Amino acid sequence: MAALGKIRQRGVILICIIGLGLFAFISEELFRSCESTRNDQRQQVGQVLGEKINAQDFQKLLDEYSEAIKMQQGQDNLNEQQMNQVKDMTWNAYVQSKIMEKEAKALGLTVTDKEMQQVLAQGTNPMLMQTPFVNQQTGRFDANALKKFIADYKTNKNPQLNEQYNAIYKYWTFIEKTLRQQMLSQKYQSLLGHLFLSNPVEAKQAFQEESEESSIELAAFPYADVEDGKVTVTDADLKSKYKELKQRFEQLVETRDIKYVDVVVEPSTADRAAIDKEFAQMAQDLAAATDPAEVVRKSTSSVNYLGAPVSKTAYPTDIANRLDSMSVGQTYGPVENKQDNTLNIIRLISKVSLPDSIQIRQIQVGAATPEEAHKKADSIYQALAAGADFEALAKKYNQTGEKAWVTGQQLTAALYQSNTPDQKKMVNAIQTSAVNSLNNVTLDQGNIILQVLDRKAFKNNYDAAVIKRTIDFSKDTYRTAYNKFSSFVSANTDLASIEKNAQKSGYQVKELKDVTTNTHYVANIHSTRDALKWIFDADEGDVSPMYECGDNNHLLVLVLEKIHPAGCRGLDDAQVKEYVKSEVIKDKKAEMIMAKVSGVKSINDAKAKGAKITPVEQVTFAAPVFIVASGASEPVLSGAVAAAKKGTFSKQPVKGNAGVYLFQVKDKKKTEAKYDEKTMSQKLRQKAMQFAGNFMNELYQNAKVTDNRYLFF
Repeated sequence: MAALGKIRQRGVILICIIGLGLFAFISEELFRSCESTRNDQRQQVGQVLGEKINAQDFQKLLDEYSEAIKMQQGQDNLNEQQMNQVKDMTWNAYVQSKIMEKEAKALGLTVTDKEMQQVLAQGTNPMLMQTPFVNQQTGRFDANALKKFIADYKTNKNPQLNEQYNAIYKYWTFIEKTLRQQMLSQKYQSLLGHLFLSNPVEAKQAFQEESEESSIELAAFPYADVEDGKVTVTDADLKSKYKELKQRFEQLVETRDIKYVDVVVEPSTADRAAIDKEFAQMAQDLAAATDPAEVVRKSTSSVNYLGAPVSKTAYPTDIANRLDSMSVGQTYGPVENKQDNTLNIIRLISKVSLPDSIQIRQIQVGAATPEEAHKKADSIYQALAAGADFEALAKKYNQTGEKAWVTGQQLTAALYQSNTPDQKKMVNAIQTSAVNSLNNVTLDQGNIILQVLDRKAFKNNYDAAVIKRTIDFSKDTYRTAYNKFSSFVSANTDLASIEKNAQKSGYQVKELKDVTTNTHYVANIHSTRDALKWIFDADEGDVSPMYECGDNNHLLVLVLEKIHPAGCRGLDDAQVKEYVKSEVIKDKKAEMIMAKVSGVKSINDAKAKGAKITPVEQVTFAAPVFIVASGASEPVLSGAVAAAKKGTFSKQPVKGNAGVYLFQVKDKKKTEAKYDEKTMSQKLRQKAMQFAGNFMNELYQNAKVTDNRYLFF
């Protein structure tokens, strides 16, 4: 009882202790929950229709797309610009597929296996023409070749072919998936297009609108002829016009305005003199070299020396353009290319005419040791030379031995991928072997029995040693520029001081409007992802740290000037206000001109009022007429002319986009075209399908798409 009494005496204290304990427990769980949510958000690349995609899942899609593009273009790697294009393609395809899935599910639309088989059997879809299963004789997709490949892929037991088979199979599954998405979208578009109906009355009316042409004498009063200073614009005018045009200022995503200073570090006079001296020596070394590969390697050229003749398209454009005019053995350069900021030296080793399209078949011969492989290959070669069936013998070694076409581009890509003596030997055998000859190509780890069956499209191929290197600045030059700009950034910590002092220090403040999160580069400067992240994490007026970016030759500082949230921009926005003001001025000028021409009843009267008189031919209701005097297309004028009778003067002035117009209808006539209801109805249907083709824009707006790729990619 005594203990209970003491507890009662300290009841308030105990309640506080228990309350604090509970609060600490709840706070800890809340913190964990918030932290988990933040971690989840940090991994989100974007959101479509409420469905999130994280960085790992998007990376898988990106890898799939990039591998497909490499396969299509015969490239082993994609440069930065190509990868940015692939990122956009991947994102757009993901967004569209999610939107279409929702719409198709609601309507019960699907692409059946039977429909897919029909498309494969027809073999005319452009996507199918990008696969390895195109028959070179017919130029069409060959469904049987696809079936044969899939069967071979599933039964393949040759480890040497695994990588090639897997790459082609992954590429095909990508094509198939993309083709199904395309077909589903086309179904939706077709269904939507049928909602736009045409009928004989509409067809006949449309034909009349196209076939009736008017010739007019036009009196134009361009707005540009009225001085802006004669127009008074009030706040009430701006508010009224803004309300009328408000929908034009709707934006789906947040954008941001920045101001920035970009310093481009360039070689000094001393730097350039040192580079010129170095290149002069390299030109002598390359011209005299018995092994040009060693000279090119030591030069750190951006163009590898293959040591084999290849198509000139394998070389950079500026190099390729020079090869035809060079003689074998000639050395050209050093010469500067200002477009890519490089110095270049070329030595043409050889020039030879080679086929660009070659049909081959082969048997790969491997064994426990290279010696055993050589012996086995000799026996296969002798059997084939004695008349054995090539494909039957290939199947004995778990290979197909089937005929395949290879291109010069594919052979060049193979050399760039693996420029080994074995690779060169194999490419040379394919390019130079006589038709129907058998070749036992001996490689380090085995042999390949090769037969060339056909050779087409002979072109000049070039073996050229190229030294191409950027004209770079020295470390001292960069350090000087860095220290100077760093001092400027440290001393100027707000926009006002940056703008005030930039010119004194030799810098220029530039501006960039409406930056969005789907931007790859800030101000088109490479390697600015950190700067882009800063832009969308900063507050108005913030000044960024100094960024080293570009191709290691840019120094950059940013100021976030304005944030424009998603939604309708207000009249307080400078760009909106300027646009609204220009529309108000246009309206007021139109009022002034229309008051001026009140009572005008003829072209001569209009001329006396200062009109620009010009004849205009072939005015139809179906198309806006372009007016040279005002430099604008005027749909409303086309409508007014179509409604007026021959010989009449316009009853009232026509207010257009760029001026006020009066006109006299000189003539109206029909074109020689004859009315064909079926043709006209089909034309209207095509227009309807074009309208339906814009459906994705509307669906996109309703999908509430969030794009955070800039945080990861």
